[in-house]
Amino acid sequence: MTVGFIAAYIYVYFRWDPAMTSGGSLRIYRRDVQQKVFDIIGLSPEEAQDKFGYLLDAFDVGAPPHGGIALGLDRLIMLLAGAPSIRDVIAFPKTAQGQCLLTNAPGTVSDSQLTDLHIKTLT
Repeated sequence: MTVGFIAAYIYVYFRWDPAMTSGGSLRIYRRDVQQKVFDIIGLSPEEAQDKFGYLLDAFDVGAPPHGGIALGLDRLIMLLAGAPSIRDVIAFPKTAQGQCLLTNAPGTVSDSQLTDLHIKTLT
């Protein structure tokens, strides 16, 4: 791994081919690493302090590392069942287009909701 690459999350995956069965991440908890990410996305130190000062200040006083790992039981069941897709073993899977057949999400949004959130649509 090269030092020049900085990511917001560092992922660690455990593989049981042919599919990933578990994974985890460690979130950024150091100011210098977060500032490098801000530099990469074009935020000046002043902008970063103005927009994310609360976070950077927390890093200064010693925010603890925050990470986790998940087993990926659904992927393991997919492998054990010989299913071709993880959607075959998930109780409420999304379609390949990212839609939820149970809730019909994503749904339509009213003009008043868009106005409240100051969102303009392209037509």
